Amino acid sequence: MAKFKKTAGKTANRGAGNAQAQAERLSKTLSESAQQIWLAGVGAFGRAQAEGHKLFEALVKEGLSLEKTARGFAGGRADFVRDAVENHVGQARERATDTWDKLEKVFEVRVQKALVKLGVPGREDLADLARRVEGLTAELRRQQAPKPAAKRAPAKATKKAAPRKVAKRAKPAA
Repeated sequence: MAKFKKTAGKTANRGAGNAQAQAERLSKTLSESAQQIWLAGVGAFGRAQAEGHKLFEALVKEGLSLEKTARGFAGGRADFVRDAVENHVGQARERATDTWDKLEKVFEVRVQKALVKLGVPGREDLADLARRVEGLTAELRRQQAPKPAAKRAPAKATKKAAPRKVAKRAKPAA
């Protein structure tokens, strides 16, 4: 058993040295990775400073292109939508006009019925009455027109009275 203990002790020493070596390698790898990340960041910063203006202009151009495409698409759709809306508005206007005309006719019919029930004369009655008044007026004018004078027998001569002389009065002074 003593032999086993010696082997275990030697293995433990090797394991401790091995673990320390692994820790050093891991630490070195982490340091190298951190250094590379740092350098990549510095490189990206440098490139951004050097090419940032160019990149910005390229992005603006791409944005303008996309906006133009979107406006073209939206403009075509807007015309389609506008036409559809105008069509629907026209149909609604026609329906409203038809409905208004129907309502107006119904109102006229009901008012006419109410006037007839109340004994108020209608257009035809008034037109007939106007024709009758014109006929009667024409008849009255015919009857009042001077008739041609018939020949009369000569009248006896009568004495004409002498004209009177009227004295002029003096005007009072004002």
